[in-house]
Amino acid sequence: MSKTILITGASSGIGKAAVHYFNEKGWNVVATMRNTNDGEEFNELENVLVTRLDVTEESSIQNTVRESVEKFGAIDVLVNNAGYGAGGPMEATSMDKIKRQFDVNVFGLLATTQAVLPIMRKQKSGTIVNISSIGGRVTLPMFSLYHGTKWAVEGITESLQYELGPIGIQLKLVEPGAIATDFAGRSLDFNNDENLKEYQGTVGKLMNAMGDIAAIAAPAIEVAKVIDEAIHGDELRYLVGEDAIQMMGARNTMTDKEYLAMTKERFGL
Repeated sequence: MSKTILITGASSGIGKAAVHYFNEKGWNVVATMRNTNDGEEFNELENVLVTRLDVTEESSIQNTVRESVEKFGAIDVLVNNAGYGAGGPMEATSMDKIKRQFDVNVFGLLATTQAVLPIMRKQKSGTIVNISSIGGRVTLPMFSLYHGTKWAVEGITESLQYELGPIGIQLKLVEPGAIATDFAGRSLDFNNDENLKEYQGTVGKLMNAMGDIAAIAAPAIEVAKVIDEAIHGDELRYLVGEDAIQMMGARNTMTDKEYLAMTKERFGL
C-alpha cells in the first residue's frame, strides 16, 4: 500500500519539486497551496490531491486533513514547507508584517502539525519534516525576523522529539542553504525606509551580495531528495547544499566573535 505525504506550500520551489519527486516514487501526495490554480499541472498526475491550505487559516488546515484521510486513508508524512522571508531593517518593518512573518513560519507550522497529530497518534506512526534553513542556525545581515522564525522552528522540532517519539512519531529538520527558488522574488518581503539613512549602507551591501548567493544556489530537487533521506534516516538534522555544509563547519569551529567577524567581512560591513 502506498504511503501518503502532505506537503504545504506546494505551488512553487521546494514544495513543487517535492510533489513531483514523491509522485514519481509512487507515493500518494497531498499538494497544498493557498491558490489551487497554481497547482493545475498536478491535476494530470495520478494519486495527487490538490487542495487549498493557508497555514494562517485553521479551517483550511482542518479541511485539508479531512480530505486527505478521506481520499488516501492516512497521512504518513507531513512536510511543513510553507513559508517566506521578511528582510530589511527591523526598525523599518511594521508590527503587522512582523506578526505575519511569525504567523506563517511558526504559528502556521504549529497549527498544521496539531491538525495532523491526531491522525498519526491513531496510526501510532508518522514523520513530521519541518523545512527550516541554514538560517535557523546561523545568521545574515538584515534578516533578523526570518532568522527568528527559523530558530524557533529548530527549537520546537528538537523538543517535540521527546513527546512524540514514544508514540511512534518522528521529527526531522531539513536545513537548506541557498536554493534556486523564488525566495528572492515573491517569497521575499523586503522592508526598507530610505529615510533611515543609518541602515542604507548595510542594505546596499546586502543587495550587492544577493547575486553571489544566488549563483551558488542548489536546485530545489536536491531538497526533495534530502526530505526523502530524512524520512528514512535516523538523524534529526539534514543540511542541503555545499554552502550550508561549509557555513555549519565554520560555525562549529569558530567562536561567536570569529564567526561574526567572518560574516561582516563577507558582506563588507
